[in-house]
Amino acid sequence: MKFIIAVIKPFKLDEVREALGNIGVAGMTVSEVKGFGRQKGQTEIYRGAEYSTNMLPKVKLEVAASDDMAAQVVETIQQTASTDAIGDGKIFVLDLASATRIRTGETGDTAL
Repeated sequence: MKFIIAVIKPFKLDEVREALGNIGVAGMTVSEVKGFGRQKGQTEIYRGAEYSTNMLPKVKLEVAASDDMAAQVVETIQQTASTDAIGDGKIFVLDLASATRIRTGETGDTAL
């Protein structure tokens, strides 16, 4: 099993969620986060004064997937979240040692 973490632009969330649903992803966790990468923040004007923010709003998706589906999940997120602009985000893939469904006690791929 794989644990896939994607940090994407917030306005792409609905599109990515729909695309993942279309390939059979049954669930995910979504968090609103802030961070920066190569963008190094941005300059904004608030009430006539210019100021810099060094943390940009992003959305973090967490998806547990079987080994067979992991590559398709990553490809779907990458293609759907891309705007071809700096700050589109990152995708991280980690090995997932185990998963247990609390209600039934199922483990492994069946718990996903």
